[in-house]
Amino acid sequence: MPQTNLLLYVDSQFASPYAMSVFVSLREKGLPFEMTALDLGTKAHENPAYAVTSMTRRVPTLVHDGFALSESSAITEYIDEVFPGTPLYPTAPQQRARARQVQAWLRSDLMPLRQERPTEVIFYGQKMAPLSADAHAAANKLFSFASMLLPDGAQSLFEQWSIADTDLALMIHRLMLHADPVPQKLAAYARQQWQQPSVQEWVQQARPPL
Repeated sequence: MPQTNLLLYVDSQFASPYAMSVFVSLREKGLPFEMTALDLGTKAHENPAYAVTSMTRRVPTLVHDGFALSESSAITEYIDEVFPGTPLYPTAPQQRARARQVQAWLRSDLMPLRQERPTEVIFYGQKMAPLSADAHAAANKLFSFASMLLPDGAQSLFEQWSIADTDLALMIHRLMLHADPVPQKLAAYARQQWQQPSVQEWVQQARPPL
């Protein structure tokens, strides 16, 4: 396998959904990479040396042959454009645009749901209070959005897996793994996506206590 000189910065708890998205992308491409975990609790991402590398001072950040890039969807698009192997996005322009839409929306909307069902629910089994009215509304918005995109019985958003599937399944798992009600069709889709070996590799990472 060729050397690619890739370094991925992630959070030390391996709880960032955005770091997970990039990790899965690299694994799906079959790329060798090194990984460095930063303790966000001690503000390691604010360290001047890291701030020079990651202009946004966030994780994930990917460094490829001296080129550093942050913001997960920008990184996954870069990986797909630069490296051969398993496609991360559909090739048809409209489907590719739709996958990007899914990623952008999941990162910019549903804030009450993300706050009340953080990824610690998924990766640490945390139990939280019942959903507020705002979070219920966000969950219903998620269900409506996903149901419109997924035909009955579909195992992926498009003809084959894309990184947008991983991102959407993770959002649904925020509810499923807290035993919040999820429509059967969406739960079946999310469980199928969760079995992706690259996803399970991230899920099984050794995590420090909260």
